[in-house]
Amino acid sequence: MNWTQSIDGYCERLDPGFWAEPVNALTNAAFLLAAFIMWRRVRGRGMPLAMGMVWVLTAIGIGSFLFHTFAQPWAGLADTAPILFFILLYIYAANRHFWGLGVWWALAATVAFLPFAALTVPIFQMIPGIGSSAGYMPVPLLIAAYAVGLRHRAPATARGLAIGAGLLVLSLTFRTVDEPVCDTVPLGTHFLWHLLNGLLLGWMIEVYRRHLLHLRAPGGLAGSGGGR
Repeated sequence: MNWTQSIDGYCERLDPGFWAEPVNALTNAAFLLAAFIMWRRVRGRGMPLAMGMVWVLTAIGIGSFLFHTFAQPWAGLADTAPILFFILLYIYAANRHFWGLGVWWALAATVAFLPFAALTVPIFQMIPGIGSSAGYMPVPLLIAAYAVGLRHRAPATARGLAIGAGLLVLSLTFRTVDEPVCDTVPLGTHFLWHLLNGLLLGWMIEVYRRHLLHLRAPGGLAGSGGGR
């Protein structure tokens, strides 16, 4: 692979220049803003996994900025790798503290996401129009499944996850239609994917934070593993 070849994958980009996608590039500030807000909300609370999510969210914003400016394969890796890491970290945290699994069971269930994605992505690829967004579709499906499973055990957390799944489906819609609407919307819609995903990822951290606070409150859920 040529790691420095130019990639033109978005409606806004018309040439290989650094600022060829100014709106797509600058809207990555949504990730950094969300990370800053959640950093302030989780710091000093003994929530290492939540703080880890904050730092990965920061990396997502930086990586996506690099991709929408340099637009080369190495920058694409800098964009997608932190997203995958955030997904896996969140699944692990959910397994530990939403479901109360031990470390090894939580890790095993987290790793199980990879074959789950490998099995479901080809199914989503069969749906006309989804395109490259098919790679993300297992995520809202899994979030929705966790929401359904937790509706009795932790109803507030389940509602938060359901909202997250809805936000992700909406943001994926804007990601998917970026190229198809390019003739009528020259700016494209990918920047809305950034804005909504900044909101989404910050919200998902907040759902986890609230869950931990509830667990620590008198009469909170048992068997959670606490905030470790």
